[in-house]
Amino acid sequence: MAFCDTYGRKIEYVRLSITDKCNMRCTYCMPERHNSFISTSKYLSFAEIVRVIAAFADLGVSRVRLTGGEPLVRKGVDQLAHSLTDIPGIDDLSMSTNAVLLEDRAEAIFKAGVKRLNVSLDTLNPDRYRALTRGGDLNVILRGLRKARDLGFSPIKINMLVMKDVNDDEVLDLTAYCLEMGFALRFIETMPIGSSGQDACKSFISLSHVRETLSQQFDLTPSVMSGGGPAQYFRIDDTNMHVGFITPLSQHFCETCNRVRLSADGTLHLCLGNSVNFELRDHLRSGISDSDLKALLIEAMALKPKQHDFQHDTARIQRNMSVTGG
Repeated sequence: MAFCDTYGRKIEYVRLSITDKCNMRCTYCMPERHNSFISTSKYLSFAEIVRVIAAFADLGVSRVRLTGGEPLVRKGVDQLAHSLTDIPGIDDLSMSTNAVLLEDRAEAIFKAGVKRLNVSLDTLNPDRYRALTRGGDLNVILRGLRKARDLGFSPIKINMLVMKDVNDDEVLDLTAYCLEMGFALRFIETMPIGSSGQDACKSFISLSHVRETLSQQFDLTPSVMSGGGPAQYFRIDDTNMHVGFITPLSQHFCETCNRVRLSADGTLHLCLGNSVNFELRDHLRSGISDSDLKALLIEAMALKPKQHDFQHDTARIQRNMSVTGG
Protein backbone atom coordinates (compact mmCIF):
# COMPACT_ATOMS: atom_id res chain seq x y z
CA MET A 1 0.00 0.00 0.00
CA ALA A 2 1.30 3.45 -0.90
CA PHE A 3 0.86 6.06 1.83
CA CYS A 4 1.35 9.40 0.14
CA ASP A 5 1.05 13.09 0.93
CA THR A 6 -0.73 15.58 -1.32
CA TYR A 7 2.43 16.01 -3.41
CA GLY A 8 2.67 12.33 -4.24
CA ARG A 9 5.60 11.61 -1.92
CA LYS A 10 5.48 8.13 -0.44
CA ILE A 11 5.66 8.27 3.36
CA GLU A 12 7.49 5.18 4.61
CA TYR A 13 9.60 6.44 7.51
CA VAL A 14 8.71 7.61 11.03
CA ARG A 15 11.30 9.25 13.27
CA LEU A 16 10.01 8.43 16.73
CA SER A 17 11.13 10.68 19.60
CA ILE A 18 10.52 8.80 22.85
CA THR A 19 11.81 11.57 25.17
CA ASP A 20 12.83 15.21 24.93
CA LYS A 21 15.30 14.77 27.78
CA CYS A 22 19.02 14.42 27.17
CA ASN A 23 22.16 13.77 29.19
CA MET A 24 24.06 16.43 27.22
CA ARG A 25 23.56 20.06 26.33
CA CYS A 26 25.16 20.32 22.89
CA THR A 27 25.59 23.93 21.91
CA TYR A 28 23.63 23.63 18.65
CA CYS A 29 20.77 21.58 20.07
CA MET A 30 19.66 22.73 23.51
CA PRO A 31 20.21 25.88 25.60
CA GLU A 32 22.67 25.35 28.46
CA ARG A 33 20.15 25.90 31.23
CA HIS A 34 17.13 24.48 29.45
CA ASN A 35 14.76 22.75 31.85
CA SER A 36 11.35 23.22 30.19
CA PHE A 37 10.84 19.56 29.41
CA ILE A 38 7.60 17.83 28.54
CA SER A 39 5.88 16.42 31.61
CA THR A 40 6.28 12.64 31.64
CA SER A 41 2.51 12.39 32.19
CA LYS A 42 2.15 13.77 28.68
CA TYR A 43 4.52 11.21 27.17
CA LEU A 44 2.89 8.57 25.07
CA SER A 45 3.07 5.24 26.85
CA PHE A 46 4.85 2.39 25.12
CA ALA A 47 1.46 0.82 24.38
CA GLU A 48 0.27 4.05 22.76
CA ILE A 49 3.47 4.33 20.73
CA VAL A 50 3.13 0.76 19.48
CA ARG A 51 -0.48 1.43 18.51
CA VAL A 52 0.44 4.50 16.47
CA ILE A 53 3.33 2.76 14.73
CA ALA A 54 1.09 -0.25 13.98
CA ALA A 55 -1.38 2.12 12.34
CA PHE A 56 1.42 3.68 10.31
CA ALA A 57 2.60 0.21 9.31
CA ASP A 58 -0.89 -0.71 8.10
CA LEU A 59 -0.73 2.36 5.88
CA GLY A 60 2.65 1.44 4.39
CA VAL A 61 5.36 2.74 6.74
CA SER A 62 8.21 0.22 7.04
CA ARG A 63 11.02 2.18 8.75
CA VAL A 64 11.18 3.52 12.30
CA ARG A 65 14.06 5.37 13.93
CA LEU A 66 14.16 5.84 17.71
CA THR A 67 15.33 9.32 18.65
CA GLY A 68 15.06 11.79 21.52
CA GLY A 69 16.36 13.92 23.13
CA GLU A 70 18.53 10.95 23.90
CA PRO A 71 16.47 7.76 23.50
CA LEU A 72 18.64 5.67 25.82
CA VAL A 73 17.69 7.80 28.84
CA ARG A 74 14.10 6.51 28.72
CA LYS A 75 13.75 3.38 30.81
CA GLY A 76 12.66 0.26 29.00
CA VAL A 77 13.70 1.38 25.53
CA ASP A 78 14.80 -2.17 24.74
CA GLN A 79 11.31 -3.44 25.61
CA LEU A 80 9.80 -0.85 23.29
CA ALA A 81 12.22 -1.82 20.53
CA HIS A 82 11.22 -5.46 20.87
CA SER A 83 7.54 -4.55 20.58
CA LEU A 84 8.15 -2.40 17.51
CA THR A 85 10.03 -5.16 15.70
CA ASP A 86 7.02 -7.43 16.27
CA ILE A 87 4.73 -5.11 14.28
CA PRO A 88 3.95 -6.62 10.85
CA GLY A 89 5.40 -4.41 8.14
CA ILE A 90 8.11 -2.77 10.25
CA ASP A 91 11.27 -4.24 8.78
CA ASP A 92 13.84 -1.60 9.73
CA LEU A 93 14.36 -0.34 13.28
CA SER A 94 17.28 2.00 13.93
CA MET A 95 18.37 4.51 16.58
CA SER A 96 20.02 7.91 16.76
CA THR A 97 22.06 8.37 19.94
CA ASN A 98 24.80 10.47 21.46
CA ALA A 99 26.37 7.19 22.68
CA VAL A 100 26.85 8.31 26.30
CA LEU A 101 24.99 5.19 27.50
CA LEU A 102 25.82 3.00 24.53
CA GLU A 103 28.56 0.94 26.14
CA ASP A 104 26.17 -0.26 28.86
CA ARG A 105 23.00 -0.64 26.78
CA ALA A 106 24.15 -1.64 23.30
CA GLU A 107 23.72 -5.36 23.89
CA ALA A 108 20.13 -5.01 25.18
CA ILE A 109 18.93 -2.89 22.27
CA PHE A 110 20.75 -5.09 19.75
CA LYS A 111 18.98 -8.18 21.09
CA ALA A 112 15.69 -6.24 20.98
CA GLY A 113 16.00 -5.66 17.26
CA VAL A 114 17.85 -2.38 16.73
CA LYS A 115 20.47 -3.16 14.11
CA ARG A 116 21.51 0.24 12.72
CA LEU A 117 22.89 3.22 14.64
CA ASN A 118 23.49 6.88 13.89
CA VAL A 119 25.83 8.46 16.43
CA SER A 120 26.51 12.19 16.83
CA LEU A 121 30.25 12.85 16.92
CA ASP A 122 31.46 16.26 15.83
CA THR A 123 35.09 16.15 16.94
CA LEU A 124 37.86 13.80 18.03
CA ASN A 125 39.47 16.46 20.23
CA PRO A 126 38.54 15.74 23.88
CA ASP A 127 38.61 19.40 24.92
CA ARG A 128 36.58 20.49 21.93
CA TYR A 129 34.14 17.66 22.52
CA ARG A 130 33.71 18.74 26.13
CA ALA A 131 33.05 22.32 25.00
CA LEU A 132 30.57 21.42 22.25
CA THR A 133 28.61 19.04 24.49
CA ARG A 134 29.05 21.15 27.62
CA GLY A 135 30.75 18.47 29.65
CA GLY A 136 30.83 15.26 27.60
CA ASP A 137 33.64 12.70 27.89
CA LEU A 138 34.89 11.67 24.44
CA ASN A 139 36.44 8.44 25.75
CA VAL A 140 33.02 7.20 26.88
CA ILE A 141 31.66 7.75 23.38
CA LEU A 142 34.54 5.99 21.66
CA ARG A 143 34.21 2.99 23.98
CA GLY A 144 30.50 2.80 23.23
CA LEU A 145 31.12 2.90 19.50
CA ARG A 146 33.67 0.12 19.70
CA LYS A 147 31.25 -1.99 21.76
CA ALA A 148 28.47 -1.44 19.22
CA ARG A 149 30.73 -2.38 16.33
CA ASP A 150 31.89 -5.54 18.08
CA LEU A 151 28.30 -6.57 18.79
CA GLY A 152 27.45 -6.39 15.10
CA PHE A 153 25.48 -3.17 14.60
CA SER A 154 25.71 -2.38 10.91
CA PRO A 155 25.89 0.09 9.47
CA ILE A 156 27.04 2.52 12.13
CA LYS A 157 26.83 6.03 10.75
CA ILE A 158 28.68 8.89 12.40
CA ASN A 159 26.90 12.25 12.14
CA MET A 160 29.21 15.27 12.06
CA LEU A 161 27.61 18.70 12.17
CA VAL A 162 30.17 20.82 10.36
CA MET A 163 30.67 24.36 11.66
CA LYS A 164 33.03 26.93 10.19
CA ASP A 165 35.95 27.80 12.46
CA VAL A 166 34.58 25.37 15.06
CA ASN A 167 35.31 21.87 13.76
CA ASP A 168 35.65 22.13 9.96
CA ASP A 169 39.37 21.50 10.38
CA GLU A 170 38.57 17.92 11.48
CA VAL A 171 36.85 16.67 8.34
CA LEU A 172 39.81 14.51 7.33
CA ASP A 173 40.46 13.37 10.91
CA LEU A 174 36.88 12.07 11.27
CA THR A 175 37.15 10.43 7.87
CA ALA A 176 40.34 8.62 8.90
CA TYR A 177 38.71 7.47 12.14
CA CYS A 178 35.67 6.08 10.32
CA LEU A 179 37.89 4.36 7.76
CA GLU A 180 39.74 2.65 10.59
CA MET A 181 36.57 1.64 12.44
CA GLY A 182 34.47 0.61 9.43
CA PHE A 183 31.86 3.32 9.98
CA ALA A 184 30.05 5.53 7.49
CA LEU A 185 30.43 9.29 7.97
CA ARG A 186 27.69 11.80 7.30
CA PHE A 187 28.33 15.52 7.18
CA ILE A 188 25.42 17.77 8.14
CA GLU A 189 24.81 21.50 7.67
CA THR A 190 23.62 23.61 10.59
CA MET A 191 19.89 24.35 10.71
CA PRO A 192 18.15 27.37 12.30
CA ILE A 193 15.96 25.36 14.66
CA GLY A 194 15.48 26.85 18.12
CA SER A 195 17.72 29.49 19.64
CA SER A 196 20.70 27.11 19.79
CA GLY A 197 20.36 26.19 16.13
CA GLN A 198 20.07 29.81 15.13
CA ASP A 199 23.26 30.58 17.02
CA ALA A 200 25.01 27.64 15.36
CA CYS A 201 24.00 28.93 11.94
CA LYS A 202 26.37 31.83 12.49
CA SER A 203 29.02 29.18 11.80
CA PHE A 204 27.24 27.79 8.73
CA ILE A 205 29.41 26.28 6.03
CA SER A 206 28.14 24.78 2.79
CA LEU A 207 29.02 21.13 2.48
CA SER A 208 30.26 21.79 -1.04
CA HIS A 209 33.44 23.00 0.68
CA VAL A 210 33.66 19.78 2.68
CA ARG A 211 33.21 17.68 -0.43
CA GLU A 212 35.97 19.66 -2.13
CA THR A 213 38.29 18.98 0.82
CA LEU A 214 37.58 15.26 0.63
CA SER A 215 37.98 15.17 -3.15
CA GLN A 216 41.50 16.50 -2.82
CA GLN A 217 42.37 13.47 -0.69
CA PHE A 218 40.10 10.71 -2.04
CA ASP A 219 38.33 9.62 -5.21
CA LEU A 220 34.58 9.65 -4.53
CA THR A 221 32.08 7.57 -6.49
CA PRO A 222 28.29 8.19 -6.19
CA SER A 223 26.68 5.40 -4.20
CA VAL A 224 23.73 4.47 -1.97
CA MET A 225 23.32 3.16 1.56
CA SER A 226 20.53 1.47 3.48
CA GLY A 227 18.21 3.78 5.39
CA GLY A 228 15.43 6.21 4.66
CA GLY A 229 17.26 9.47 5.25
CA PRO A 230 18.14 12.36 2.94
CA ALA A 231 21.92 11.98 2.62
CA GLN A 232 23.61 11.95 -0.77
CA TYR A 233 26.22 9.20 -0.53
CA PHE A 234 29.60 8.58 -2.10
CA ARG A 235 31.94 5.65 -1.68
CA ILE A 236 35.62 6.29 -1.15
CA ASP A 237 37.29 4.37 -3.95
CA ASP A 238 39.26 1.26 -2.99
CA THR A 239 37.45 1.11 0.38
CA ASN A 240 34.07 0.03 1.72
CA MET A 241 33.53 3.40 3.39
CA HIS A 242 30.69 5.73 2.50
CA VAL A 243 30.46 9.44 3.16
CA GLY A 244 27.14 11.24 3.05
CA PHE A 245 26.14 14.88 2.73
CA ILE A 246 22.93 16.25 4.30
CA THR A 247 22.33 19.73 2.89
CA PRO A 248 19.05 21.23 4.17
CA LEU A 249 20.16 24.80 3.46
CA SER A 250 22.51 24.77 0.49
CA GLN A 251 20.59 22.16 -1.53
CA HIS A 252 17.31 21.06 0.01
CA PHE A 253 15.89 17.60 -0.61
CA CYS A 254 12.21 18.29 0.04
CA GLU A 255 10.99 16.76 -3.21
CA THR A 256 12.06 13.32 -1.99
CA CYS A 257 10.99 13.69 1.65
CA ASN A 258 9.58 10.37 2.85
CA ARG A 259 9.30 10.96 6.60
CA VAL A 260 7.33 12.41 9.48
CA ARG A 261 8.29 12.86 13.12
CA LEU A 262 6.34 11.81 16.19
CA SER A 263 7.40 13.55 19.40
CA ALA A 264 7.26 12.04 22.87
CA ASP A 265 3.98 13.80 23.70
CA GLY A 266 2.19 12.51 20.61
CA THR A 267 2.66 15.55 18.39
CA LEU A 268 3.09 14.59 14.76
CA HIS A 269 5.52 17.01 13.09
CA LEU A 270 5.01 16.93 9.34
CA CYS A 271 8.23 18.80 8.49
CA LEU A 272 11.40 19.47 10.48
CA GLY A 273 11.69 22.95 9.00
CA ASN A 274 8.07 24.00 9.44
CA SER A 275 5.82 24.53 12.46
CA VAL A 276 2.82 22.59 11.09
CA ASN A 277 1.85 19.66 13.33
CA PHE A 278 -1.02 17.38 14.30
CA GLU A 279 -1.86 16.32 17.86
CA LEU A 280 -2.54 12.63 18.43
CA ARG A 281 -2.37 12.11 22.21
CA ASP A 282 -5.89 13.25 23.13
CA HIS A 283 -7.35 11.15 20.32
CA LEU A 284 -5.48 8.10 21.55
CA ARG A 285 -6.80 8.60 25.07
CA SER A 286 -10.38 9.16 23.93
CA GLY A 287 -10.93 5.56 22.93
CA ILE A 288 -10.51 6.09 19.19
CA SER A 289 -10.77 2.97 17.03
CA ASP A 290 -7.87 1.65 14.98
CA SER A 291 -9.64 2.53 11.74
CA ASP A 292 -10.30 6.08 12.93
CA LEU A 293 -6.67 6.38 14.03
CA LYS A 294 -5.53 5.48 10.52
CA ALA A 295 -8.00 8.00 9.13
CA LEU A 296 -6.42 10.68 11.35
CA LEU A 297 -2.95 9.83 10.04
CA ILE A 298 -4.22 10.16 6.47
CA GLU A 299 -5.79 13.50 7.41
CA ALA A 300 -2.52 14.66 8.94
CA MET A 301 -0.61 13.90 5.73
CA ALA A 302 -2.71 16.54 3.97
CA LEU A 303 -0.92 19.11 6.15
CA LYS A 304 2.58 18.10 5.10
CA PRO A 305 4.07 21.14 3.32
CA LYS A 306 5.78 21.04 -0.04
CA GLN A 307 9.09 22.18 1.44
CA HIS A 308 10.69 23.66 4.53
CA ASP A 309 11.10 27.36 5.27
CA PHE A 310 14.66 27.45 6.60
CA GLN A 311 15.61 30.27 4.25
CA HIS A 312 13.04 32.71 5.64
CA ASP A 313 13.87 34.48 8.91
CA THR A 314 10.20 34.86 9.82
CA ALA A 315 9.68 31.11 9.62
CA ARG A 316 12.52 29.98 11.88
CA ILE A 317 11.46 27.12 14.10
CA GLN A 318 11.35 27.98 17.80
CA ARG A 319 11.24 24.43 19.19
CA ASN A 320 14.57 22.95 20.22
CA MET A 321 16.07 20.27 17.99
CA SER A 322 15.94 17.98 21.02
CA VAL A 323 12.13 17.88 20.83
CA THR A 324 12.10 16.04 17.51
CA GLY A 325 15.53 14.44 17.46
CA GLY A 326 16.53 15.96 14.14
